[in-house]
Amino acid sequence: MLQEPVPGVSEASIEYGTDTTRTIASLLFSGAAARYGNIKFIFSHAGGTMPFLIERFDRLALSPAAKAHLPHGLRHELARFHYDTAQSANPSALSCLLKIATVAQVLYGTDFPFRTSTEHVEGLRTCGFSTAELNAIERDNALQLLPRLGRCEEGTR
Repeated sequence: MLQEPVPGVSEASIEYGTDTTRTIASLLFSGAAARYGNIKFIFSHAGGTMPFLIERFDRLALSPAAKAHLPHGLRHELARFHYDTAQSANPSALSCLLKIATVAQVLYGTDFPFRTSTEHVEGLRTCGFSTAELNAIERDNALQLLPRLGRCEEGTR
């Protein structure tokens, strides 16, 4: 087991969201996201700390080296990604994400066993989403992304 970076604070509290951001940065600034445009990436934790660091990402994307890896631009790649609500079903996290992504890119996630599905459903209800937006996040966006799920569901009715 790794030593806790901050004594008394579990690794999951800080490092998992940071790891998510590190992965997003790696895919973007290595050019992998642009090279593999047909892959549908889903990132947990509402993109980790990426929404909070977007100004830094935007500035970095202006460098000639980054531009070479982002031929369509940083925001284009971020708009292709999908983000789940695990440990992020709250107005603070989702309002930041929704400055970068649309509701159509947000997928329901719970991060069980750290949080329950009920807690996430209740958290989403505090974010000011319309009924249609909640339906999209909780189900419809996943069916758009993974249409076979809907066919399996229809077969069980």
